[in-house]
Amino acid sequence: MALAIEDYAMVGDRGTAALVGRDGSVDWLCLPRFDSPACFAALLGDVDNGRWLLGPADLDDVTVTRRYVGNSALLETTFATPTGTVVLLDVMPTCDGRADLVRRITCLEGTVRMRHDWVVRYDYGRVRPWVSRHHAHGEETIVAVAGPDKVVLRGPRLPVAVDGHHSDEFDVTAGEELIFSTTWVRSWRDVPPRIGYDHRIEATRLDGEKWSSTLVAGVPHRDLVVRSLLTLRLLTHDETGGIVAAPTTSLPEDFGGERNWDYRYCWLRDASLTLESLLAAGYTTEAEQWRTWLLRAIAGDPADMQIMYTVDGGRRLPEHELDHLQGYAGSTPVRIGNGAADQRQTDVLGEVMIALHDARLAGVHETRDSWSLQRRLVDELAEHWDRPDSGLWEIRGPRQHFTHSRVMAWAAFDRAVRGIEEFGLEGPLERWRAIRDEICAEVLAKGFDTERNTFTQHYDTTHVDASLLNLPLVGFLPPDDPRVLGTIAAIEHDLMRDGFLLRYRTETGVDGLAGDEHPFLACSFWLVSAYAAAGRLDDANALMDRLCALANDVGLLSEEYDVAEGRMAGNFPQAFSHLTLVQAALRLGNATPRG
Repeated sequence: MALAIEDYAMVGDRGTAALVGRDGSVDWLCLPRFDSPACFAALLGDVDNGRWLLGPADLDDVTVTRRYVGNSALLETTFATPTGTVVLLDVMPTCDGRADLVRRITCLEGTVRMRHDWVVRYDYGRVRPWVSRHHAHGEETIVAVAGPDKVVLRGPRLPVAVDGHHSDEFDVTAGEELIFSTTWVRSWRDVPPRIGYDHRIEATRLDGEKWSSTLVAGVPHRDLVVRSLLTLRLLTHDETGGIVAAPTTSLPEDFGGERNWDYRYCWLRDASLTLESLLAAGYTTEAEQWRTWLLRAIAGDPADMQIMYTVDGGRRLPEHELDHLQGYAGSTPVRIGNGAADQRQTDVLGEVMIALHDARLAGVHETRDSWSLQRRLVDELAEHWDRPDSGLWEIRGPRQHFTHSRVMAWAAFDRAVRGIEEFGLEGPLERWRAIRDEICAEVLAKGFDTERNTFTQHYDTTHVDASLLNLPLVGFLPPDDPRVLGTIAAIEHDLMRDGFLLRYRTETGVDGLAGDEHPFLACSFWLVSAYAAAGRLDDANALMDRLCALANDVGLLSEEYDVAEGRMAGNFPQAFSHLTLVQAALRLGNATPRG
């Protein structure tokens, strides 16, 4: 059975990522890309669906502590046992064009009995490969092949085949060090040579330390902000520039329920918000890389723009259910692909235009193609901004006139207008101004409940939605406008559960799904930002402190949090949670109290 979600940590090489449990088991890894089929899938099934365990043979009376090494993606797990202490270092070396997971065991004191269990199952734990021993590059290896995939296990002591697993137990004594590695290659290629472990581990550590040194001091919860930025970087594909929402699929929002989705893809919205966070923290290289990815992904007719793509910009993400997996905590179905790719979500272009405008403000120069693309996208939006859509939350019920979607359409035209006014770019200024004003007037007339003094989730309801907290954050209204303050109050009253915010009330049936869900962490980080913008700094700091306390022992956050059970829920680690943490911290750091 998989561990609690918070008991995992992520290591990655900016091409894919692995989840490593506190017990030393790698229970999730897709190779060679985030959106490739998993070869270790015990997270969503059991050990026979694939895992790689390196840990003490007996976990009784073992104290486990974990940390990332400095500001890097090197994960260190220390097992203090009654007979000795060992440290397990997990790292996926970056920037070398390979796909390696390296695991180094170092015994600090005494003697510890270790267990090694290597179980490869391709196609999300379904396909059992042909496994054999090969002598390559002067050493013995174990090679597992099926279809297009080959993984190679190296180490000073290779496990033996036992009932479909490759298992071993051995003792390590003080001063002893053993290094194992799993490497993926195409099945038709030769076994690649071993990497220089010490050199690649150190180069990966230094890469993370150098990159993270940009963030200025004086930011609240700086250590967690740095870890969040590093996490967002790990979720950015180094070669293509695509930014995935999470490295996992189908970790449940409702334990035992159906709210299980595949987040291993590039949402334009999530990627734009990630970019805004990176830009606010001083990172501009990523902005240029992502803009190039965007140009490739949505090249062609603007009317064909999707709301999400594969890591390389592919458009086909058909949603399937994997019946052979029992699901995390029995939560089914396990899904791969995402049917929301075909939805109309009018808010998306607003986030894209905000991010690209922020890039201009940060000094990222427009190219002829990049502005031409934006013009075409905004002109396309002008033809359908007033249609109902599925909204930010990708509801699977009937389309609605969502207030947040309308405001983000307003933001798209606003940033296009400002591109002309502030940067001298070319475009139909008067037409875009007129549409911007028309959307604003409609939202104020149809999306606002004068009796409750609050904006509403959509035009045909009196219910609220946490996404409305973004209205002042994108500049639609001043943060101290009475209508904004009334909306904050209504959201606090209607959506606060156990001190944190729900996205909306599921019992209204708006999303067309059964079951409930837990507080959505990004929404509470939005509330921190709204508090800070409105000058409620005491409330903002108090909520920020409570939210940051939800991070696990290595500073990672999931999508949601089950307060009653004290556990994380949803895909993990979740870019949306980490990017809104960064934004909230930066806004808090820049905020001033209002009289």
